[in-house]
Amino acid sequence: MTERELLNQAIDARKNSYAPYSHFCVGAALLGKSGKVYLGCNIENATYTPTVCAERVAVFRAVSEGEREFSAIAIVGGGEGEKLLALCPPCGVCRQVLAEFCPPSFPVILGDETHTETHTLGDLLAFSFTDKELKK
Repeated sequence: MTERELLNQAIDARKNSYAPYSHFCVGAALLGKSGKVYLGCNIENATYTPTVCAERVAVFRAVSEGEREFSAIAIVGGGEGEKLLALCPPCGVCRQVLAEFCPPSFPVILGDETHTETHTLGDLLAFSFTDKELKK
């Protein structure tokens, strides 16, 4: 699967966002090593704390279905009814969740309908806390 194809799936996933408070809609498409794609969208809550990001929805969906190895994730976002941001990087919590399952070299694909940019998880989350620290 190409980066553009994965990004297009994230664009489609964004359509299911539930963002009545921030009106900021995010979609994610997580490619499992099996070749299966797990989609996620952000889901807000009136008390804010239970809100969950699109990236975590995709990861938790994959893990709950038995997949724990991943090849890449594509993420898009922007204001409801507005043009997508050229880059919508994952929040710190989502970066940490990805670090639980993915190596620093894991590709994080960002972009919009015409622009694609790929970063590594290690670049986005330098000095992450992982199971290695727990084993010291």
